[in-house]
Amino acid sequence: MTIRPADSDGYAVIANMLHALALKFIVPGMTTEAAATFLRSNDEAALLAYREAGHVTSVAVIDGQIAGFIAVRPPSHVFHLFVAEKWQRRGVARALWEHVFEHAGAGIDTFTVNASPYAVPAYLALGFQCDGPLACRASVSFQPMIYR
Repeated sequence: MTIRPADSDGYAVIANMLHALALKFIVPGMTTEAAATFLRSNDEAALLAYREAGHVTSVAVIDGQIAGFIAVRPPSHVFHLFVAEKWQRRGVARALWEHVFEHAGAGIDTFTVNASPYAVPAYLALGFQCDGPLACRASVSFQPMIYR
């Protein structure tokens, strides 16, 4: 597995991955309008706009294919962490997280994330802790979490 910065060509792949995973794990239970808004705010154009706004995105590549990606909104908020179903439970998320943590700027040792309820066990396994009650914004439920 290789971890590298996402290049412009890779954003279509990660957008498609995010879309497929969101349909299965995030948007069920949302209203049609909320689901459409969530998907639109995480499509390829939105991901590229996040990059332009300063988000740093890295991809995990296995056998020449993008297996997962992580995006961090500086200085230390994990904005996205998705792993293709084929590669889940094989250490891809951990490798992406360790890459981010190892390459964080000096003095950055606390990270936050708004985890989907489905992803909470994965973040707990990475060392994050719940940081308050389950929350909801724009019909999207999430668990605020912190890593110290």
